[in-house]
Amino acid sequence: MLTTDFFKVEELLTPEQRLITQVVKEFCDKEIKPVIEGYAQRAEFPVQFVRKFGELGVFGPTIPKEYGGGGLDYLSYGLMCQEIERGDSSMRSTVSVQSSLVMWPIFQFGSEEQKQKYLPGLGKGEILGCFGLTEPDYGSDPGGLKTKISKTQGGYLLNGSKMWISNAPFADIAVVWARNEEGRVQGVIVERGMPGFTTATIHGKWSLRASATGELIFDKVLIPKENILPDALGLKAALQCLDHARFGVAWGAIGVALDCYETALKYSGERFQFNKPISSFQLVQKKLAEMLTEITKAQLLSWRLGTLMNESRATTTQISMAKRNNVEMALQVARESRQIMGAMGITDSFPIMRHMMNLESVMTYEGTHDIHLLILGAEITGNPAFK
Repeated sequence: MLTTDFFKVEELLTPEQRLITQVVKEFCDKEIKPVIEGYAQRAEFPVQFVRKFGELGVFGPTIPKEYGGGGLDYLSYGLMCQEIERGDSSMRSTVSVQSSLVMWPIFQFGSEEQKQKYLPGLGKGEILGCFGLTEPDYGSDPGGLKTKISKTQGGYLLNGSKMWISNAPFADIAVVWARNEEGRVQGVIVERGMPGFTTATIHGKWSLRASATGELIFDKVLIPKENILPDALGLKAALQCLDHARFGVAWGAIGVALDCYETALKYSGERFQFNKPISSFQLVQKKLAEMLTEITKAQLLSWRLGTLMNESRATTTQISMAKRNNVEMALQVARESRQIMGAMGITDSFPIMRHMMNLESVMTYEGTHDIHLLILGAEITGNPAFK
C-alpha cells in the first residue's frame, strides 16, 4: 500500500513541522474521530474541544508567544488545519475562526491593551470568538453591509445583524464589521453580556452539523471606545482576515481528501466481489489513482503557498486559487470514495458522507466557489466581473 505522501512532501518540512503534524494527527485520531459522528448526528457542538484545542496549541499558532499564540510559521498552521479536518470540517472551522478571524485581527489591528486583554484567553481556549461580516442580504458582496456604528455619549451605538456566523451561539466575543458615520467599514470587538447584543442558533443544517452556526443581533449596543479596533478601518482590513482563514481552509480540505481516500483504499482491499478484492478491478484502481494524483497536486500547491505566506509574498488571488482547487478536489475525492464503498459509504460507520456534506458548506464559505473563479478572472484579465 503506497503512502498518501506520494511526492515526499514531508521531506520539505522541518523536524518541528513533522512533529506538529504527528501530534495533531494523534489528537484527531484519539479525541475527535471516536466521537464526532455522534455529535454530527445530534447536530451538537462539542464545546469541550474549545479548551482542548487551546491546550493543544492550535489556536493562534502564528500569533507571537508573548500574546498567547504559538509563534509558529504558516506551514505549521496549515498542517494543523489539515490534520484537524481529517476529523471533521466543523472542528477545523472552529480553529480557523478563532485563529484567523478573531485572534489575527486583534493582533494585526488592535491596540496593545486589546491584545493583552483578549489574546491570551483566546489562545488558551478560555474565550471563544466569532467573526461578524456576512449579513442576511450581503454575503459575496460584503461591501454592501448595512450594520451601522455611530458615535454617542460614552462610546458608539451598534445596530444591525450578521448571519451564518460560526461559533456565534457559544462565542464570548465577536469581531464585528460595521459602517461608520463616514461610510467606512470599521472593526469593533463586541462582548457577550453587552445590553442589546444577542445571538440566535441556526437549526436544520444538513452540513457542518457539529458546528454551532448562528446570527448576531445588535440593538443599540453601546460599544466603549476602547473596543474599537484602531487600525481596522476599511473593507480591506476585513478581507485580509479572510485571506488568512482561506489559507487554513485550503489545507484543511486536503485532510478531508486524505481521510476519504485512505478509508476507500482500505475498504477496497477488504471488500470481495467475484472472489477477489474490488481493489483488483480496473475501474476501482482508476478512481484510486486519480484521487491520489489530485491529492498530491493539492499538497504541492499548498506547500508552495505556505512558503509564500512565510515570506509575506502570498497574494489574495494565490490563496483563492488554492482554496477553490483544494475544496473542489476534496469533494470529488469524497464522491469517488463513496462510490467505491457502495451502500456502506452512506452510513455513519464510515466518515465519507459526513465529509461530503460538510464540503458543500466549505465550497460556499470564505468566498463561494464561483466568486473565487471571478477573483482569479479579474487578476488574469484586469476586468472585474463582479463590479
